[in-house]
Amino acid sequence: MLNKDVRSGALALRTRLLAAMLAPLLAIAVLLGLAGATLIADVVRRTNDRVLGGALGAVAETVQVERGEVTLDLPAAAFGMLENSERDNVYYRIAVGRRLLTGYADLPAPDIAELALDAPRFRFARYRGQDIRIAEVRRALPRIDAPVVVQMAETLDGRRALQWRLMVALALGELLLVGVALFLMRPALAWSLRPLAGLRGAVAARDTRATPDLSPLDTGPLPIELRPLADAFDHLLARLDSATAGMRRFTADASHQMRTPLAVLKVQVALARRGSPTALSEIADAADRLEHLVTQLLALARAEEAGRAPPRERVDLREVAVAVINRRIAQAVEADVEIHLDAPADIVIASHRTLLFEILSNLVDNAIRYNRRGGQVTLAILCEDGEGARIVVADDGPGLPDADLARLGERFTRLSTARDSEGSGLGLAIVRSAASRLDASLEIVNTRPGLRITLGFAPEKSSASVSRYSTA
Repeated sequence: MLNKDVRSGALALRTRLLAAMLAPLLAIAVLLGLAGATLIADVVRRTNDRVLGGALGAVAETVQVERGEVTLDLPAAAFGMLENSERDNVYYRIAVGRRLLTGYADLPAPDIAELALDAPRFRFARYRGQDIRIAEVRRALPRIDAPVVVQMAETLDGRRALQWRLMVALALGELLLVGVALFLMRPALAWSLRPLAGLRGAVAARDTRATPDLSPLDTGPLPIELRPLADAFDHLLARLDSATAGMRRFTADASHQMRTPLAVLKVQVALARRGSPTALSEIADAADRLEHLVTQLLALARAEEAGRAPPRERVDLREVAVAVINRRIAQAVEADVEIHLDAPADIVIASHRTLLFEILSNLVDNAIRYNRRGGQVTLAILCEDGEGARIVVADDGPGLPDADLARLGERFTRLSTARDSEGSGLGLAIVRSAASRLDASLEIVNTRPGLRITLGFAPEKSSASVSRYSTA
């Protein structure tokens, strides 16, 4: 079974659970990585912009007007603020209007109209084949008509190096988190699946016993998710136990009942060898009884067949009744019993023809077998408005004491009034079992003389035409 599962590509439950837990964790790690990368880029930009803005402010504060001329004193501290281990290049430009006062003349100049007064602005640009970050501000000086524009710029190597280090730290932290989670998940899954292993062990332990043990599993406390599985398995064991017990009982009963006609056959065969003139007729009678017993046993097994309900079909009750009478007419003639059929046409129900035939055949057989000579058997089919179809089999034989009615339907039960008649005691057992499978009711009434047995079908189970039956 394991090799078959491996060939079919089935994954182990532990692997499925691990994948189900790890996939969301990896997805969350990726989302956190993207969010962290965005946050790192923003923090690096803001931090370096603050330093660049501080240097810009330090330089802008030195721009003054002396004797009608713009002067400045570039502080070394301003450029020192921008020093870093990556040795980024620092550029500056100070202009009065369009006139360059000092610095790099080719540094990308801003549109002066877009600059707010004394409000630093930051932007990215390309200069000398490198990406740079520019901080710029416009100032208004007294007695100077043109605005003064101060620009400070630096290359991005330091920013990128810092951002890369933070990204690597973030990635390593996430990998460490996922690795630790994966490391802890395996023992956690083993602990979580321990009840399932216990359930598997309880099932596997049954294979070591010589005789099948179909009692409920003793698994101890189970998680709520495993209880339906254990209950379903216990239910299956109970059904198997019931089916196995039924087979053992059926085999024992069959062997017990078949022992008598087989013994008679052996005796009569021995007598026939000695030349007894009646041995052959006795052998024929014993063979007939054995055939009847085997037929009844097979009918009982078919009626008690486990599994789903038999498929329903449209069954004409009169047609089935006629077929039963045709089978039993020779038996009735031999027993000197008359059979009367009272069945309107076109009464059709949703049922199973074979099981229904077995029911009626056994009811008519019993009515003939346990009747008196010269007696009558009536088979009537009734259908009234608001009620389902009913089949009545009645006889006017000796009937039964009330004490024996409760024992009707028990397997291989021979009642006191039937001791002089041949039979297996299986007829009504077959009827009860088959009626149960057809969801039909069974009513037995002692009419003194005789018995009346009524097989009833609920209205929703029948689709009969409106036919009425009345008695005189």
